[in-house]
Amino acid sequence: MSETKLDRRELFRNATGGAVLVTAASYSRVLGANDRIRVGFVGLGGRGQFVLGAFQKDPGVSITALCDVYAQRVDQAQQKAPGARGFSDYRKLIEIRDLDAVNVSTPDHWHAPIAIDALNAGKDVYVEKPLTLRIEEGPMVVKAARVNNRICQVGMQRRSGPAYLEAKRDFIDSGKFGRLLMFRSWWHKNPVHVLRAPAELSVQPSNLDWARYLGSVKWRDWDPQQFWNFRAFLDFGGGQITDLFCHWIDVVHMYTGEDRPCAAVAAGGIYTFKDGRTAPDTIHAALEYPGGFTATFDGALGAVQKTSGAEFIGTKGRLFFEEQRMEYYPGEKDAKPIVRIYEENPAYAHVANFLDCVRTRKKPNADVLAGHRAAQASHLCNIAYTEQKRVRFDPVREEIIS
Repeated sequence: MSETKLDRRELFRNATGGAVLVTAASYSRVLGANDRIRVGFVGLGGRGQFVLGAFQKDPGVSITALCDVYAQRVDQAQQKAPGARGFSDYRKLIEIRDLDAVNVSTPDHWHAPIAIDALNAGKDVYVEKPLTLRIEEGPMVVKAARVNNRICQVGMQRRSGPAYLEAKRDFIDSGKFGRLLMFRSWWHKNPVHVLRAPAELSVQPSNLDWARYLGSVKWRDWDPQQFWNFRAFLDFGGGQITDLFCHWIDVVHMYTGEDRPCAAVAAGGIYTFKDGRTAPDTIHAALEYPGGFTATFDGALGAVQKTSGAEFIGTKGRLFFEEQRMEYYPGEKDAKPIVRIYEENPAYAHVANFLDCVRTRKKPNADVLAGHRAAQASHLCNIAYTEQKRVRFDPVREEIIS
């Protein structure tokens, strides 16, 4: 049997500056072992529909509501989730009283506002990374999750990936790797950052709510590129740093237990894609941590070859990742490397972890605080880039010093 708890809270004002979401009370269920988890999806682009499929791998999940500012995407998703109600305004979706969880797969500028409203409405939340678009948004999302005692998983799926968990157990936690001295990562020629809007979007579709898409972003006339390739525009996303480096720096945080840097520098620019973008297509960023190590990222969208990887350099060994391949090189003389290949996308395990936590109320692998800290570190790099200076950060107070 399901039990319904009445949880009376005054909902916070929408962080986009919109109207207050008013309700007399928030409701949250205590799920029994046989209860279906009723999930609503906000944001149904490519990533949203992929994650929808990952949720549907669990037979105990019911996709009951779908929301996007572009009605065509709602129609497409309803083919995968027949019977789900469709919305263009996420606030209507989270008002559904018997909804248990909300997935947020929108452009980055909507992540924090929607997550906060859903958490305050008593819903558990799975939100894509980066958790935030602005560095000051993170504490507000963490507070909403904690005050409402909600599960909030951030889509940093390496925290659930066997390749990363097994390497942590076998080499980091065992002490074989030693102390981290330097971490470097790279992601070259990432196709989702160079998308071109299809010809049919040259004129704004009548069933696409451009004003709602903009949200808190200042008004500009319809621009298909800013809708279709939002990652290239700093009003809507953080470019390669928050979209790609955020994944890698989160693994550094997971392995070291240090998740607050003390300084950031960055250099780069728009060297290849003169398409109106405001996010750099080439970027080199570095973070310094109080524990005595550095973490770097290189992104080059114009590179001839698509590749991504990361290398941990320690006092006793070296750990290397590329896609689903892990290599560990022991420091002992003549020791042979350990190579492991993994096939399944870790996103499936990450969604499964979230759903398990919705049922058990355990803390998820990529809890909201971890999501905040990974986004925060990434934002420091973007601030260093845009302000063209070395940014010093107080890791205790979590404040920029200079």
